[in-house]
Amino acid sequence: MTLDALRPLADRLMEPLVSTAKRVGLTPDGISILALLAAIGAAGAFIAAGETQLFYLGGAVFVLLNGILDLVDGNLARELGTDSRAGDLLDHVLDRYADIIIIGGLAAGLGAYALGLAAITGVLMTSYLGTQAQAVNLDRVYGGVLGRADRLALTGVVTAIAAFVNIPVAGFTPVGLLLIVFAVVGHVTALQRFYFAMRELS
Repeated sequence: MTLDALRPLADRLMEPLVSTAKRVGLTPDGISILALLAAIGAAGAFIAAGETQLFYLGGAVFVLLNGILDLVDGNLARELGTDSRAGDLLDHVLDRYADIIIIGGLAAGLGAYALGLAAITGVLMTSYLGTQAQAVNLDRVYGGVLGRADRLALTGVVTAIAAFVNIPVAGFTPVGLLLIVFAVVGHVTALQRFYFAMRELS
């Protein structure tokens, strides 16, 4: 299960936004920073949802905005002919900070810091194994059970539901279950990517 396979379709859907960003003079790096700010907004909403669950809906909107802006920045760079290794590095660094901030906000809202740590390490290892393949002269690996697009989609859907229905299942709220998925499936995806890379190297 990975939404990364739908990237060509997503890129086409982003064309009007890319054209608008180009027309108003936004830069790819500027959009990357806006995406990070959206992640911070999501985290703030998720923390507030610990007291008032309706804030989860605002967090879901910010997560969607983060995902959209993450698509727009790269497409705009290619449209302007300004894509570069420096821009790619900045994008990936800010994406990782965004991942940490969003998941940290989810965990803080629940007060589930150990579970949050497990989820964050799963997500970071997934991303690390995806890019580490390049360090050994392989193509960047996007495959596996749970990629970034999947994580953002799941986060948006689950938190939107949790804004209205937050009934515990087996002692865990929907957001708690989401963190468990990130913790377990994140590490499984990292191991899948490790396997794919090792197979290519052997």
